[in-house]
Amino acid sequence: MAVGEWTWLRRWARGLRPDSLQAMSVKLRLTRVGKTKQPHYRIVAADSRSARDGRFLEIVGNYHPQSEPSALTVDSAKAMKWLQQGALPSERVKKLFEISGVWAEFMATKKSK
Repeated sequence: MAVGEWTWLRRWARGLRPDSLQAMSVKLRLTRVGKTKQPHYRIVAADSRSARDGRFLEIVGNYHPQSEPSALTVDSAKAMKWLQQGALPSERVKKLFEISGVWAEFMATKKSK
């Protein structure tokens, strides 16, 4: 056996699974960007353990609350992909999905299954 295989076997014996097998809890949430007193938010799919403005997996949309009226852009295909894979939206993201129509689309596909 090669050296890398022994390392993997030792980790497996101790109960540590390889990175490719570890389950990850994904959340759809807002990440704050922009200047002080001028917030803009990205809707991102991120590991639930990462920091609010930390590492994320994919950008799903943008939200600009300061503009009049508030600007909201959501890539519905990406949002649907993450929701169907089991990602949980935060309360605010769920509300934004309801406004954009993504949540109704998701619930319709969920009920049809």
